[in-house]
Amino acid sequence: MSVPRPQVLVLNFMAPHHQALLAPYFEVIYAPTDALRAAHIAADAATIRAVLTIGSVGLTATEMDALPALELVCALGVGFENIAIAHARARGLALANGAGTNDDCVADHAFALLLAVVRNVPKLDAQCRQGLWRDVLPLPASVSQRRMGIVGLGGIGHKVAQRALGFGMQIGYHGRTPQPQVAHTYFADLVALAAWADFLVVATPGGPATRHLVGAEVLAALGADGYLVNVSRGSVVDTAALAAALRAGQLAGAGLDVYESEPQPPAELLDLDTVVLTPHVGGWSPQAIEASVQRFIENATRHFAGLAVVSPI
Repeated sequence: MSVPRPQVLVLNFMAPHHQALLAPYFEVIYAPTDALRAAHIAADAATIRAVLTIGSVGLTATEMDALPALELVCALGVGFENIAIAHARARGLALANGAGTNDDCVADHAFALLLAVVRNVPKLDAQCRQGLWRDVLPLPASVSQRRMGIVGLGGIGHKVAQRALGFGMQIGYHGRTPQPQVAHTYFADLVALAAWADFLVVATPGGPATRHLVGAEVLAALGADGYLVNVSRGSVVDTAALAAALRAGQLAGAGLDVYESEPQPPAELLDLDTVVLTPHVGGWSPQAIEASVQRFIENATRHFAGLAVVSPI
């Protein structure tokens, strides 16, 4: 007699071919909308043993308490800011994420944004199509041999730093504590890091502790020749302060994969050609998503076999 597959509630968008990867191991309930989410939590509460979500979609304490059979909560990526972690721990739930599965992809994207905004690629593309030649255009700035400040030297931050070394950059970083094992310069004060840096790349977790960490004071310190790149969470950067700094010429430009208004684009920034925007795709590639799905399979199958998860939160 075959053992029934554990029932997993998937709350985030997942393409059909990725859902198919889960099918041999789990009974998948796919609920990527608010209506489906509420309906399945009500109808399947007694049998849902795991929830797969992402940081921006999350899982509330009330929803956890509505699922008496729940044992495991997983974030597909590294972020888990909207999962009620403390409540899950209090209930004795296992917690895991996809740490490390898309670090390279996000770091690649950070550099794509940095190069695009510093070298003025989108505007130059449009001007070239209009028949304008370089002689009548302003010179775009260089990227190599400059100073990069990284806000959050976790897995993604380390990957960004590796790439920056390839560009001959000096690297400084800000975080809760210094990391003695790295040679980069630690700045306990974020404003001091911004004043030192030419480029500030934000790769810190989201959540209440980092909301508007990058605000008017940090942007002023980064200065009129400085550039901001955010591949973390939109909540970390004060959008109104960023718009004001750009409009006043107090900041040279910004490359954003995330913003406070997502999935709606940031209205305050849409008319600024000093901003390059992408729709929160920094961690998305066929390779990265498949690695994240495989990590969930590994974490969940180990949990249901009585083993420790690979990447616990």
